[in-house]
Amino acid sequence: MSDTKQLKFDRAYLRIAREWGQLSHCARKKVGAVIVKDRMIISDGYNGTPTGFENPCEDEEGYTKWYVLHAEANAILKVAGSTQSCKGATLYITLSPCRECSKLIYQSGIVRVVFENAYKDDSGIQFLKKSGVEVQQIQDIELTVS
Repeated sequence: MSDTKQLKFDRAYLRIAREWGQLSHCARKKVGAVIVKDRMIISDGYNGTPTGFENPCEDEEGYTKWYVLHAEANAILKVAGSTQSCKGATLYITLSPCRECSKLIYQSGIVRVVFENAYKDDSGIQFLKKSGVEVQQIQDIELTVS
């Protein structure tokens, strides 16, 4: 696939991830993720509490509850519970992964991560690059397709 065509698909999948993140009940930050394999979305996720827990992600003081799952972890766990595999897939995410999620990404077999905004701590990105996972940041994603 040409670089121009790949960039067009990358931007489209990031727009989907952004939209998916809007489903999050987190007030501080809404993060969305989609996992794509062979140009097919095999999973999606957004940050939030585990199934069966209350929806608010922050406590009374505004701090994120310790058990909130990150968007990419939710997407990877969804694949783990299906007949699909992340091996060879691309993860599209609106915020670069933290160090804990980067281990899950690598271990799941994802080979490429495309993100929109950088997280304050880039150790997750550095780990992925060191592990041979292709990492790319694409910003200024337009909201509509031209």
